[in-house]
Amino acid sequence: MSRSQTIILVSLVASILSSAFAVLASANQFSAIAQDNNSNSEKKLVGGHAMGYSAYETSGDVLDPVNNDGKMGKDAVMNPEKYLRSFNYGRISTSPNGTTVREFTLVADDRQTMEISPGVSYNVWTFNGTVPGPTLRATEGDIIRIKFINNGTMPHTIHTHGIHKAEMDGVFEIINPGGQYIYEFRAEQFGVYPYHCHVQPLEQHISHGLYGAYIVDPKTPRPPADEMVMIMNGFDTDFDTENNFYGVNTIPYYYMHHPIEIEKDRLVRVYLVNMLEFDQINNLHLHGNLYDLYRSGTSLEPDELTDMVTMSQGERGILEFNYRYPGQYMFHAHKTEFAEKGWTGLFMVKDSSETQQIASSGGGR
Repeated sequence: MSRSQTIILVSLVASILSSAFAVLASANQFSAIAQDNNSNSEKKLVGGHAMGYSAYETSGDVLDPVNNDGKMGKDAVMNPEKYLRSFNYGRISTSPNGTTVREFTLVADDRQTMEISPGVSYNVWTFNGTVPGPTLRATEGDIIRIKFINNGTMPHTIHTHGIHKAEMDGVFEIINPGGQYIYEFRAEQFGVYPYHCHVQPLEQHISHGLYGAYIVDPKTPRPPADEMVMIMNGFDTDFDTENNFYGVNTIPYYYMHHPIEIEKDRLVRVYLVNMLEFDQINNLHLHGNLYDLYRSGTSLEPDELTDMVTMSQGERGILEFNYRYPGQYMFHAHKTEFAEKGWTGLFMVKDSSETQQIASSGGGR
């Protein structure tokens, strides 16, 4: 055997041995992980779509896949638990002809750096200090009057989807820093609408957070329900026009840490709006159930019974459902990347007797 052949043979043997040791080490590491998981066998695994993305049920919150405690700092851009069921009905008065007038104030600001995920700060552009902005709510036929104040460093507007005069559209009437404008129009068609800044470059103003939801109720109210707002959004924190975080109501994984408590058999009504920038679509899949979908919320008859809806930016709808069985149920984007970067949450379905017992004892959050 020549010297060169010997060198090749020795190199080949060394490579095989190195690979064998690597496989053995990997197996030992996997065994250690399995043993660690077995040590937690008394805990119940919930959720999960891929290795490393499961979560353990705990006495209070749910540990999330990114291995942090889910606690937001005092400079958090919003409180998703509070925002979920918060509706701004405005300051109410009556016009001389008996029409209800609802007056709102929205203040735009682009100077704030706030926490959008535990330990992650970002220059958010806000309406009234949060992303999304407040959920405005009225009844069909009401007069809407929005006092807009621009406290930012650049021009901003408010464009509200729906029916109104041209000068109320928030496109050509650009409000410069320090300026104010009064938007006034009648709520002509019930439904769910987004509002957002409409200044160029539009993707910059939306991706930083200048948007919110506007709900117009029909004159004959919908049936009573546990109502909540979910705005699908995300953030591009490295400015490459690809989002780094996804979620509903801004904070990634928040509703995994803090499952949304609902009562078994009680009607739930979700006002869903997609305001995600940079990605062409977004969606919501509900586990263990189906929902009546009212696209745009402009009809009192559902469009379909489904567990999955896909929306492009600006699309919205109403989801109505109730759970027959108690327990934890996941809801999330059925785009896996979005789900595994934060757009995942849980409903905690409880018997009404259990909920009442917790309330009477002063428990709960």
